[in-house]
Amino acid sequence: MLSINERLALLREELRREHLGAFIFPTTDPHNSEFTADHWKGREWISGFNGSAGTAVVTLHSAALWTDSRYFIAAAEQLKGTEFQLMKQKMEGTPTISEWLGKELADVDDKDVGIDGMCSTANSIEELISTLRRQGGITLRTNFDPLQRIWTGRPSIPMAPIVPQPLEYTGEDTSSKLTRIRKALRQQHADGMLMATLDDIAWTLNLRGADVHCNPVFVSYLLITTQTATLFVHEEKLSSEARSQLSHFGIATASYSAIKDALAHYPEYNILADPDEVSYTLMQAIRAQQIIKESSPVPALKAIKTEAEQQGFRQAMLRDGIAMTKFLYWLKPAVEAGGQTEMSIDQKLTALRAEQPLYQGLSFDTIAAYQAHGAIVHYEATPATDTALKPEGLLLIDSGAQYLDGTTDITRTIALGPVTDEQRRIYTLVLKGHIQLQLLFFPDGVSGSQIDAIARRDLWSEGLNFLHGTGHGVGSYLSVHEGSHQIRMEYRPAPLHAGMTVTDEPGIYIEGKFGVRIENMLLIQPYQETAFGRFLRFETLTLCPIDKSPIMLELLTSAEVLWLNDYHEMVYQRLAPHLNELERAWLHEATSPLVI
Repeated sequence: MLSINERLALLREELRREHLGAFIFPTTDPHNSEFTADHWKGREWISGFNGSAGTAVVTLHSAALWTDSRYFIAAAEQLKGTEFQLMKQKMEGTPTISEWLGKELADVDDKDVGIDGMCSTANSIEELISTLRRQGGITLRTNFDPLQRIWTGRPSIPMAPIVPQPLEYTGEDTSSKLTRIRKALRQQHADGMLMATLDDIAWTLNLRGADVHCNPVFVSYLLITTQTATLFVHEEKLSSEARSQLSHFGIATASYSAIKDALAHYPEYNILADPDEVSYTLMQAIRAQQIIKESSPVPALKAIKTEAEQQGFRQAMLRDGIAMTKFLYWLKPAVEAGGQTEMSIDQKLTALRAEQPLYQGLSFDTIAAYQAHGAIVHYEATPATDTALKPEGLLLIDSGAQYLDGTTDITRTIALGPVTDEQRRIYTLVLKGHIQLQLLFFPDGVSGSQIDAIARRDLWSEGLNFLHGTGHGVGSYLSVHEGSHQIRMEYRPAPLHAGMTVTDEPGIYIEGKFGVRIENMLLIQPYQETAFGRFLRFETLTLCPIDKSPIMLELLTSAEVLWLNDYHEMVYQRLAPHLNELERAWLHEATSPLVI
């Protein structure tokens, strides 16, 4: 296997041959996916960094990688021994990619920079063109992919089977969804649209695949006109049931590679192509009289769960809670007996989930992070980092599963034994933020950015903060990160409405020591209507005890204690009938009420 520096040498030969001064490797694929199939993991191949967010940039004499706060610690470790310099996004003093390239290319003859236009959105490329132009007239080339030449053994585009998602779990058939999409398009004065986002396509067609690790989606495009819809896909992947379902709803199929030609011969007057989803190359291929560059209406439609989807989440969380409770019952005695590591407990939890009906796999790779590893927000244990667990300190476990009727995402931080006063204080402050968000009533239509401070207030009062989002949407047997609606500090205008799922996951991370994060999944529900409008509340979907042992009780308010006691009573009532006698006795103690 080639080393990172050997790969850089091969790349630089191609840059010289093409008269390019640098090349940019984003994380995304042609569908702007957060998690990509192995075929498009070029950034990871060239840099060695395997986080889900980041951009690598290589010049003839230097290399740098930009990533966000979730990966600062992990990236620094993975980039050791390579030429790559870590660039910490949003931190004071960190240059933008364009600023860095402006300095690096200031004294070179070849100032053209390359990027694969199929793997970057139209908006991101347009912005990059503009910012590079201001750095001494640097130009951007988008029609070249050096990985086609230098990545020996590059994985092929995945070919996993595509199967129907039953109506009993979706609650709405494809015909109804297409009708609603076309209605939304008419409101945007669009005759049709190009759909490139994989989970949007899977949702629209009520189909599922397995092309992306932990995500039941399939590589494809969907082209919708006023009267027709065509799925561009490797047709040999379609099961007979999927073919029958597409035919029933009048969905045509065509080769995945035929999308460019179809856009060149698009029959309607205009087309909506979301520049934050559609690649720059495909946007350039469109030959309609008018391209409406507006947001796709599909994420907002998909975010409001049907009654069947809502009930599916409740059932999935019940089964997930059973598995989590069995795991927590087992955990501390197993650690005390010795021989357990981060990787071994991950395997145990996965096995317990796999015993549950309708289980399809994990919704993301489990984070099992002991003590100092808990400060690495998206840590994933490897044989080189796997740490033995001791009956002391904090263990952070962020995990989830895919079930046919729902997707789960849960984090618990567990005291394996004695913990420090610092750990107890921070654990309690994180718990306060977690509870305060779930106690909130709020007006219909506010954005997650407007309520984010509720979860951070007690942390901010202690001079503490976390740089990741407080919450994200979750798909219905789809992507664990879904939708434009989020709860985070940065302004995101997407409104919150009843029927949306969202997580609640504040955390604090003390580098070199420990991390704390507590996460539940929530469903937004109607609360009441007043003279001031419609108000909403959160229904807690997650069913799993929150560890009481690290809590500094004196820091909790009476309302917070009441919430925790009520939550634990619900957890016990829902889960106890599904456990054996010993597990039930353990859960009874784990959910016993706190008394102020």
